[in-house]
Amino acid sequence: MSIVVLKLPKVKRKTEERPKKCPYCSGTTFQRWGQVNKPVKDVRVRNVRVYRYRCCHCWRTFRHYPQGNTSADQTDRLRLFATLLWTLGLSHRASSLILSGLKVRVSFMTIWRDVQVEWGERKKRNSWKSVRVLGLDGAYVLGWGEKQPVLVAVDLGTGEPITVGYVNEYDPHAVVRWLRPLVQQHGISVIVTDDLTSYKVVTEKLQLGHQICQFHVRRWVGRALKDLQETIPKEWLWVVEEVRELLDVLHPEGSQRLHALWKQLPGRSSRPDQARSAMEQLRDLLLRLSRDWHSYCTFQSEPEVPWTNNATESAIGRMKMRARTVRGYKSWQGMQSGLMLAGTYTR
Repeated sequence: MSIVVLKLPKVKRKTEERPKKCPYCSGTTFQRWGQVNKPVKDVRVRNVRVYRYRCCHCWRTFRHYPQGNTSADQTDRLRLFATLLWTLGLSHRASSLILSGLKVRVSFMTIWRDVQVEWGERKKRNSWKSVRVLGLDGAYVLGWGEKQPVLVAVDLGTGEPITVGYVNEYDPHAVVRWLRPLVQQHGISVIVTDDLTSYKVVTEKLQLGHQICQFHVRRWVGRALKDLQETIPKEWLWVVEEVRELLDVLHPEGSQRLHALWKQLPGRSSRPDQARSAMEQLRDLLLRLSRDWHSYCTFQSEPEVPWTNNATESAIGRMKMRARTVRGYKSWQGMQSGLMLAGTYTR
């Protein structure tokens, strides 16, 4: 039986330390200027003692809150707990109902704002995070009445989403415009994607290393070879077997060997307006694999680069699961925060 442990912020009833500096002038000398018992909303604490101080440098007064408290009525613990309830599948109203059972009255709109605040704080923490290897993959999520294209970026070092964009992965120019500032901001040097043509254009434009997910490659190549095996002449079946062996081993010199096999096959005989024969399809397959071979083997020379994009697909799976339970997002702001939190917390 598995046990889930949620680590929530600590909340103290009173502070045990004086403030380190003035929030207005950064002064370090203060006079205590009174105290007040502040009622708060929390699952355990009902009120906290807040001290007021006066800065001896600028003579302004300010409140010094105990750990886990701010000027808001909610404690940090309750805000994060409400966000987790929503992220784990409850609606805003259901989350409010759960909290009422714990004798905490919080409206569903407050919980909606808690979700937005938590995403804003996570976005700030991710702003200048160093990410060397980035996983990219597209998805379609229900929003404002129809399926919307989104592009998900995941730090493959930690498996956590960095951001999501309102971008169609089939448009390479849109992907380049969206990805360029992320590359500069996070120091990205390698991207891991599926075998989509648009990503090859992106890596050339942004001069990035590229690893194509081996799961996608072996799946579509395996299907293509299986179909060709039944249609090409028997004297050429050895080519199919050698291609399979090259994919299994991923030899660094595989590109040259595939190109040599391509040269041995007979040239194209059908007209441009005619369907390609089985031998012509095999020839095109060899040329494509030879051209992209370096993108299949990046992980061999870069230990930090995974050979699949499973971490990104797992994050997208969590995002899609949460998107189905909310029955569609109403705005891009809500979709972005919902997808990011779902991809992060429900791991």
